Amino acid sequence: MSNKGQSGKRASFSGKIGYVLAVAGSAVGLGNIWRFPYLAAKYGGGIFLLVYLILTVTFGYVLIMSETALGRMTRKSPVGAYQTFGKTKSFKIGGWLNAVIPMLIVPYYSSIGGWVIKYLVEYLKGNVQTVAQDGYFTEFISDSFQVEAWFIVFAVLVFCVILAGVENGVERVSKIMMPILVILAVIVAIYSVTRPGAIEGVKYFLIPNPKHFSAMTVVAAMGQMFYSLSIAMGILYTYGSYIGKDVDLEKSTTQVEIFDTAIAMLAGLMIIPAVFAFSGGNPDELQAGPSLMFITLPKVFASMGVGRIAGILFFVLVLLAAATSAISLLETSVSTFQDELHWSRPRCCILMAVVMIVIGTLSSMGYGALDFIQFFGMASLDFFDFLTNSVMMPLAALATCFLIIRTVGFDKIAREIEQSSAFKRKKLYMFFLKYLAPVFLVIILLSSIANVLGIISM
Repeated sequence: MSNKGQSGKRASFSGKIGYVLAVAGSAVGLGNIWRFPYLAAKYGGGIFLLVYLILTVTFGYVLIMSETALGRMTRKSPVGAYQTFGKTKSFKIGGWLNAVIPMLIVPYYSSIGGWVIKYLVEYLKGNVQTVAQDGYFTEFISDSFQVEAWFIVFAVLVFCVILAGVENGVERVSKIMMPILVILAVIVAIYSVTRPGAIEGVKYFLIPNPKHFSAMTVVAAMGQMFYSLSIAMGILYTYGSYIGKDVDLEKSTTQVEIFDTAIAMLAGLMIIPAVFAFSGGNPDELQAGPSLMFITLPKVFASMGVGRIAGILFFVLVLLAAATSAISLLETSVSTFQDELHWSRPRCCILMAVVMIVIGTLSSMGYGALDFIQFFGMASLDFFDFLTNSVMMPLAALATCFLIIRTVGFDKIAREIEQSSAFKRKKLYMFFLKYLAPVFLVIILLSSIANVLGIISM
């Protein structure tokens, strides 16, 4: 198989399994492993999980189907897909909004990926107590040389996969990594739920309690579902453009929903019961946010008799999740450059490498040598995370909704889906896309901005 930009033939997946595993790999990332558990703990445990599941099979389903169908229909990544339906400035803005997001995310995401490799190496060396010490994480991210070095290591690993192409790189790695990731997640989850005192954490996470419900439960669950399923990052447009007309879009989407949700639930079972047992049943310990994975969990592992093994398994798992997501983000970026600049794949990779070095270095050194560079009072990594997740992604998803509602039309999108799918949730799709999805997206956008401005607390 030849890659587009060299032979003129568009790259593609070898089949449905490769596509599903690649999309699942994209969806399963750091957001599932650390973000989902601490949000679930903070916003009601079981009731948060229930709301999240409902939103995933409705709102999430609609946006996954929309982006994938548009990608397959046009055989192009986001910019080209939008321009297929119109050449005006507004269409170009909508396409580039979807395309630029992964270009901004993958550099700072790779910085965090570097942190994961660093911790994995420390556990391999047996430094279980060292990484659990107070102040270790802060000292590490302040060491500009170290964080930059580990960022580059992670970035090089991801680029090696992308240079190999779609079928030989992205698909092959996904087929290997995803089964390993699932096996490791099951092993760590089983170990976690069998710890003394962990059963209370399991009950808190799995049994819905209406008393724990609030409006913020819905907002937080919407936000998590939105980011977790790789919506509005241009990824689904790009991967959709790589599949044939015989791939059942609805069935594949359902499989991705199940896979992503299962990993999120396994992550909850890995982390919530373990921290619950470690803290004596105090859910506040779980609300540490980003520091949960690098500060709280190492303390949990240090308290175990087999902390080294648990730490190694956990950070191998996290590394696999981070790598598969980074690969999909980088693949989307490279694909956009190939489509728009008509360059070869290696040349587009070089261009993305420059973007990675600039934004990634700003992010990795943002807590050390470059901490004087602030954006609205935020360090570089925090700013890029806020800009992409809280502002650009909801806007990109809104652009997709309006593209279908006002330009493509329901009939045309339905015909594309029905070429290979029964489209059993057609009525739900139409209703959500037209009436509820835009409203939900505006709520996510406004609540996220209000949270950063301190108007509301999430």
